[in-house]
Amino acid sequence: MLITTMPIFVKGVLTAEDTRLAIQAGAAGITVSNHGARQLDYVPATISALEEVVKASQGRVPVFLDGGARRGTNVFKALALGASGVFIGRPVAFALAAEGEAGVRKVLQIL
Repeated sequence: MLITTMPIFVKGVLTAEDTRLAIQAGAAGITVSNHGARQLDYVPATISALEEVVKASQGRVPVFLDGGARRGTNVFKALALGASGVFIGRPVAFALAAEGEAGVRKVLQIL
């Protein structure tokens, strides 16, 4: 049953199997995320799972990395491994809390 015509991205994908299942279910995109490693013990780092997920997607949907990027080199590595983009949350939130808009600008410049 179709509930929406909006594109659905599946977040929390860490394996090739889950990637294939998400695509089969009609996902428009994948977000590799371990939810900050706060939800489950012993989940892999997102960067460690990224290559497997990108390969399993076979270019059928965009794959994004969410979590763990703290430096520009982390972003570069994710893009080199095939990520379509990288979400930056915690560094931006901390910068916003500490120095407002200027802090966010500085973090993004550093990255």
